[in-house]
Amino acid sequence: MTRTTRTSRAPRAARREHRTFVLDTNVLMHDPTAIFRFAEHDVYVPMRVLEELDAGKKGVSEAARNVRQVSRFFDDLMQGATKSQIDAGLELPSVVKNVNGKAGASGRLYFQTESFNAKLPELPGQGADNEILGQALALKRARKHTTVTLVSKDINLRIKAAIVGVNAEDYRNDQTIEDADLLQTGTVALPNDFWEKHGTDLTSWKEQSRTFYRLTSPAVRDWHPNLFVYEESGSGVEAIVREVSGDRATLELLVDYRSGRHPVWGVVARNREQNFVLNLLMDPEIDFVTVLGPAGTGKTLMTLAAGLAQTLDTRRFNEIIMTRVTIPLGEDIGFLPGTEEEKMEPWMGALMDNLEVLTQNQEGGNWARAATNDLLRNRIKIRSLNFMRGRTFLNRYIILDEAQNLTPKQMKALVTRAGPGTKIVCLGNIAQIDTPYLTETSCGLTYVVNRFHGWRHAGHVTLVRGERSRLADYASETL
Repeated sequence: MTRTTRTSRAPRAARREHRTFVLDTNVLMHDPTAIFRFAEHDVYVPMRVLEELDAGKKGVSEAARNVRQVSRFFDDLMQGATKSQIDAGLELPSVVKNVNGKAGASGRLYFQTESFNAKLPELPGQGADNEILGQALALKRARKHTTVTLVSKDINLRIKAAIVGVNAEDYRNDQTIEDADLLQTGTVALPNDFWEKHGTDLTSWKEQSRTFYRLTSPAVRDWHPNLFVYEESGSGVEAIVREVSGDRATLELLVDYRSGRHPVWGVVARNREQNFVLNLLMDPEIDFVTVLGPAGTGKTLMTLAAGLAQTLDTRRFNEIIMTRVTIPLGEDIGFLPGTEEEKMEPWMGALMDNLEVLTQNQEGGNWARAATNDLLRNRIKIRSLNFMRGRTFLNRYIILDEAQNLTPKQMKALVTRAGPGTKIVCLGNIAQIDTPYLTETSCGLTYVVNRFHGWRHAGHVTLVRGERSRLADYASETL
């Protein structure tokens, strides 16, 4: 579903039109492989972009690392090339593939090798953006046989381009889906007559306390492992898909965590989706869980309760590790003293709030509650994402809060830290992204939801119903 540009929406005949894309600096700083992402079309890099890349190469930030990688790509492509070959355009190798497995580039890479008349009488100033825009305008006049498009993640530069008559587009290759509304929910409602139509070829059996069903029907072809299926009626079947092979699917009935018979560290599900989440969190066969939902849907509380139950009661995990991206909602409050864990504590208010909820009914009064909190703090570690590189977590229960603020590269770096016996739970709300240049369709949380889709050891649920308070529910709907 990933696309290089908006041309993927055009008719087949229009897609064959050869185009030239002028790349802005922020595109290369965002994705160093951008030069390979334009299929058979040509890529043009102005001299001003090279100068800005040179100015941004120092440092340890992700943008600086991307700049250095872009420079290495340019250097590799120019190895042994003569001036005449550079003027004629360097052939882009098809070494980077898109998500469909097709070659990512077959066009040519052009650098600015001559001075164009880049005067912009319509726009004042001599800034870098105006210079890049001027080069795009001059290239459009020079290459009348092809469509010249300026690709930038800067909205204001795209507005300027529209004013002077230059076609401009956002860089969209980083998007895993075209519309956030297309993101899977992890659940499917069964029709009222589903079992009447598909119950003829149905077998069932029990394994200890687990109940399984196997059915054969063309209706299950679109199902995938760990998809939740349910009937709308209150007493209807709720099950998880364990295996799908052609027209045959194996279902397992869920544990009902909405009743008081199966509390998870004192927490019970208040709605159907919360019951689905708790089944994923408590399932030892599920290694990776993603939970999306607005504020007040119980994401953190259920995740923490499931982690405590499996760490302290069943001892499946050695400890709980909780982390998140440190992006402030408002102005930064400045330097924080202390150790790594002490620096992270102000960012973990959600952890403290939910621990208070989980221990408020502790018997024995304030002394027992304080002792329980000390015990929990010893088993829950707060860690910074900045120091995750190179680590391996064994038998850990990792909670990644506010995961929508991670880039796909950061998400990959974290998930690959998991060792044997480790479970990772990613929580977030893609409608509340605070990281610049990230959107609902390009953030790391959306990325992993789509990439882990269909893997038998991963599950996903989107929560829709708030359970925090009537005030929070009303605010989420109306504000």
